[in-house]
Parts: sequence; C-alpha cells; structure tokens
Amino acid sequence: MADSPLFQIDDLHVSTPPVETDTGSEPGIEILKGVSLTINPGEIHALMGPNGSGKSTLASALLGSPEYEVTSGRILFRGDDITDWDTDVRGKAGLFLAFQYPQEISGVSVLNFLRQALSARKGIEMSVLELRLSLMEWMEKLSMDTAFMERYVNEGFSGGEKKRNEILQMAVLEPEVAILDETDSGLDIDALKTVAEGVRAIKDERPQLGTLAITHYQRLLDHLKPDFVHVLIDGRIVASGGMELAARLESEGYDGFK
Repeated sequence: MADSPLFQIDDLHVSTPPVETDTGSEPGIEILKGVSLTINPGEIHALMGPNGSGKSTLASALLGSPEYEVTSGRILFRGDDITDWDTDVRGKAGLFLAFQYPQEISGVSVLNFLRQALSARKGIEMSVLELRLSLMEWMEKLSMDTAFMERYVNEGFSGGEKKRNEILQMAVLEPEVAILDETDSGLDIDALKTVAEGVRAIKDERPQLGTLAITHYQRLLDHLKPDFVHVLIDGRIVASGGMELAARLESEGYDGFK
C-alpha cells in the first residue's frame, strides 16, 4: 500500500495471558486499553509515562512477546497487519527493539551474532570482512572499543556498554522502524549523550527510519529532538504534541495529565 503509514498501532488492547487455576481459566489483567499511534517515514516519536503506565508492555507487544496477549486492535507495518506475526518474522521484515535490560548471550561474539542476524535480515550470507569494517566504523561513532566485537554479547558489559551495543545492532541491521525501550535508563550524562548521538547518526544515514523512543526522562528528548511526544498513563495515551509536552511534564509532572 503506497499511501500507508510506515507503522501504525490501531486501538491496541493488551493483557497478561489468562491464568489456568483448579477452578478454570481466569482472564489476564488488561494493561493497554486502546493505544493508537502512527509513525510515518523519518519521524521520531517519544512516548513518556510513569512507572506502571504500560510503556514496556507496549514495546514487548510490538515485537510479539509471548508474555502478553493482544486482545483487540492491530499493529500495521507498511499497511500489512503484523499483529500475529512471530518475533523473528517481524525482525526480518525490518522492526528493531532496543531492550531496557539487554540480555547476555554466552558463547556468541558480537561479530557472529550480528553476522547471523544480518544474514537473516538480508536473506544472504554476509561477508565477515565487510561486516567487520562496518562494525569498526560504527564503534568509532559510538565511542566503543573495537575489541568488543570479539566479546560475548553483553557478557561483562557495563550498563552503558550494553546500551551502546544495542545502538550498534540498530545501526548494522538497518531496520525500517526502531523501538527504543528506555534506552536511557541507568546511563550517566556522557553515556546518554553518546547513545542519543548514535541514534541521530543512524537517522542521518537512513532518513526514512521511523523511531519510537520510550522513556521516563526529558533529558533523552533534549538530545533526540523528537517530532512528536505522547504521554501514556494507565494504559492510554492521554496527550500528544511536540516538545512543549515534555516541557509541561518537567514543570507539572504526570499528575497534571491524570
């Protein structure tokens, strides 16, 4: 569909899965209560909300996590309904999630992990030399020691190194939509600036990239400069606008939106 938005969340309702008990099945707890959001090519959207508002649930649901169940609504990517697609199919199609708590993968180097992921994404066997050169270029931009590409994924990495590694993956895998789930959590000011500058550098090279940055803090927004800001409270988007919304949050807190 040529005129379709790049990525669309349409009246999404998400719950925890039903629980089987001795007396039968109990329904899950509804967390997202009708979230709608549209991202066009090249747009950066920021989603802000207090703890427990449903931010990370949304990120997980968008990537097809089995921890949550979409009870109604749709997720659309380039006009295709991907609500029931498996996580790996979404990734190969061009969706990327930077996790709040990146997982360690023992025994798999950053280089080999990215070679396998990129080969699956592109549908061709990637050259180790070509990938190594690309990694070296991006590691320099992200202030990462190139020795990290030989280390096991996230094993022994500091919090800041894990987040840089996520952005490195985002750069190399060339997604069409990037979802950043609290990428700024646990980062000091310098690491936050490096990560945000990495996102902007990727955006400069791939201007059609659509981005959804989920965060608690305005400080990430100061670096990313999103086109749109949304406020999520109790599973619903209660306000949308520009950077003026982030400024209002800074002065009023979330109570002003309840």
